[in-house]
Amino acid sequence: MSMNSAARAAILLAANNRATERLMTRYGMRLGAARFVAGETLDQCVAAISALNRQGFKCNATELGEAVSTEADAERAVSEYQGLLRRLAADGLRANVALKLTLMGQDIDDQLAERNLARLLDVARELGTFVRIDMEDSAHVEPTLATYRNLRARGYDNLGCVLQSYLYRSAADLEALLPLQPNLRLVKGAYLERPEVAFPRKADVDRNYLRMMERALSGDGYTALATHDPEIIEESITFAMRQRIPKDRFEFQMLYGVRPDLQRQLVARGYTVLVAVSYGTHWYPFFMRRLAERPANVLFLARNLTRR
Repeated sequence: MSMNSAARAAILLAANNRATERLMTRYGMRLGAARFVAGETLDQCVAAISALNRQGFKCNATELGEAVSTEADAERAVSEYQGLLRRLAADGLRANVALKLTLMGQDIDDQLAERNLARLLDVARELGTFVRIDMEDSAHVEPTLATYRNLRARGYDNLGCVLQSYLYRSAADLEALLPLQPNLRLVKGAYLERPEVAFPRKADVDRNYLRMMERALSGDGYTALATHDPEIIEESITFAMRQRIPKDRFEFQMLYGVRPDLQRQLVARGYTVLVAVSYGTHWYPFFMRRLAERPANVLFLARNLTRR
């Protein structure tokens, strides 16, 4: 295992450590989480999205949280997301929402999660907006894609999903979804996975991402290329230009607080850029996955530990 892979694995293990979570929940915003999380309240999220819209960015909003264990908790999540959808529309923001199905009750019952998501899609359709299902670890991929297919078959065209290039199965999943003309987000993947299900080497993950990018852009759907890798971005632009794929068939997506310089450059070049804005009190696992995506970010955290 490379030093980078070992560091990534250690950070992701720490994401499930309750003692570390308690410490970070108390001090983490000051120590660096505010770089990646817009705030702990909806008002703070809305303010961040409004500022980004003024700079020419699209946004999506995610209230952080995952893996509820009771139907009552899932119901609260549905209510909160309904409020989020209505607030974004009422403020006239150029933003949609993204959510995890475990927050909708997937670990309790797949049908419960599907029913809850359908309720949100009804509100989103009424408001003329869009919902994307975020992808979670490999154990949740099959039920998540099944829910996506079921809801698309029920006529919910305002729904998108995500594929992760570090999973071996994702290229086949892409082929299976293309006939639906899907709105797909391609990511590399941010969970700790076994080598039996995911590419251990970054070079292989990147290579698979590029293959999937070319296949998705060659299809009839809409592709969101979620990456902060300048080389992959430029290769995607080159492929799109060579194949004469119009700019309104794809967009780039990046995280709030990550490579804002690159985000602005792409907007200046005429590309659509969506900034993913997350908020809420349950930000710790999200923050740790951001550190794991680039372990050098731990140095950023360490510098903040020494500041007063």
